[in-house]
Amino acid sequence: MKYDEFIKHVQSVAQLNSREEAECATYATLLTIKERIVGDEAKDLAAQLPNELGKYLYGREGENGQHFSMQEFITRVSEKQRVDPIATAIHVRSIFIVLRNAVTPGEFKDFQANFSEDYAELFPISPTSEVTA
Repeated sequence: MKYDEFIKHVQSVAQLNSREEAECATYATLLTIKERIVGDEAKDLAAQLPNELGKYLYGREGENGQHFSMQEFITRVSEKQRVDPIATAIHVRSIFIVLRNAVTPGEFKDFQANFSEDYAELFPISPTSEVTA
């Protein structure tokens, strides 16, 4: 998936008013993913994304992820994005939906394995919630 397509899908799924809002939500989420997951897994995820997005996931190779709750994840994204936590949760879930469609199923499964059960509500439930252009 190309960068413009990814951002367009985020904007659509999250029902954001502008491309800039979609970009901000995406960057904040990717930076927080980098903090949360194992560095080598972040690198593997980045390798399947456009360079403009992947660059936000590099820099922690060989390091373990920080273990923090879903609520802390939302708080961190919210602070980076400067948006209230309720809207942030919707944005993060939308980005996870787009991510699932942007990378291989195996890579998304590996990515999801880095999160504890309390994150379940942020992850798409089934392939039937595919993103459409």
